[in-house]
Amino acid sequence: MVDWHHLSDGERALLERLFWTGGLSRGDLAASVDFSKSKANMAIASLLGRELIEEGGVQPSTGGRRPELLRLSHGMGVLAAIDIGATSIDVALLAPDMTLIDHRSEAADVHAGAPLVFARVRNLLRQMRERHDIAAGRVLGIGVGVPGPVAFDSGMLVNPPLLPGWETFSIRDCLAEEYAAPVFVDNDVNIMALGTHWRLRGQLRNFLVIKIGTGIGCGIICHGAVYRGTDGSAGDVGHICVDPHGPLCHCGNAGCVEAMAAGPAIARMAEAAAHAGESALLKELLDRNGVLSPMDLGNASRAGDAAANAIVQQAGGWIGRMLAAVVNFFNPSHIFIGGGVAKVGPLFLASIRQSVYQRSLALSTRHLDIQYVPQVESAGVIGAGVMAVQETMLAGPERR
Repeated sequence: MVDWHHLSDGERALLERLFWTGGLSRGDLAASVDFSKSKANMAIASLLGRELIEEGGVQPSTGGRRPELLRLSHGMGVLAAIDIGATSIDVALLAPDMTLIDHRSEAADVHAGAPLVFARVRNLLRQMRERHDIAAGRVLGIGVGVPGPVAFDSGMLVNPPLLPGWETFSIRDCLAEEYAAPVFVDNDVNIMALGTHWRLRGQLRNFLVIKIGTGIGCGIICHGAVYRGTDGSAGDVGHICVDPHGPLCHCGNAGCVEAMAAGPAIARMAEAAAHAGESALLKELLDRNGVLSPMDLGNASRAGDAAANAIVQQAGGWIGRMLAAVVNFFNPSHIFIGGGVAKVGPLFLASIRQSVYQRSLALSTRHLDIQYVPQVESAGVIGAGVMAVQETMLAGPERR
């Protein structure tokens, strides 16, 4: 196991530059940090000697010999990344530079309880390690995302509304039975925000990621880092009230945007429209399958069904109303929309945009861009891996 405590600040700064850029030439790496070229070259030589960085190919020539590209060493070990959703689990093994070694995704029911879910997670990790002949001791760090509020320092869930019974379960202790590597736990939307941040190479400093699925949450990147708040509950926007006369939410309050525009609410509106005879297409789908999903609604909307379009626009409008308040407060440069419900179609995104721009202050939206999460299918596990790298390799001793 690598001893990260003996890294100098300069060495850690170089590792961080390589991580966020994906790789640099020796000259570009030395020039990218705020200390002398000679000190940078000494630190680079030290990192190469300890096999923490390696040469990973050549850059295009600008005249003369093509420079060697330096990157985080694949030989130092691997990272385990786990993304738990309300209805699925994603597990991956990653190299330190976020190269995907293996990735498995499958359906899961979090209501079955944390012990059963994490027994499956451990089995998947074990199968992937055996497939690639990677010993448990080669795992450098483990990142875990869960769909609920997390006290980051302890890694424990706190009153998770979608995960009854999980708050007494220690994810760290469970994984420690098999791995000596440190385990870091955060809520799934913070993980998605970190994955998006890395995909964009850290170029955006202030943005939001909204995950719309069984619940609605927000990951906040503020000044280039995840903002979690005092107790880890920052970004719990699903319980912002958008209609005081709206339906009762599972949190006990009325009119929360999650109760009106998350996946279950959208499915209920679609089924109500089908039963009321407002849509022959939705009625046909309901009769055939017994239930309707947000994806059924999205397919009907793409087919031009008027009732489906009205539901999609209404749900997008509610989410936009909530986001307008957040935009006025935070003034982000970008909002990225992700989660399963985001796939219902372009009308949903258009409705969110229209509502945000209509209700936000002109100054707050002058440079605002609202779009889908880039490469959303792997944002969760990449984000869990980014968290593991940041907390294991790049954090100073005072943060561990």
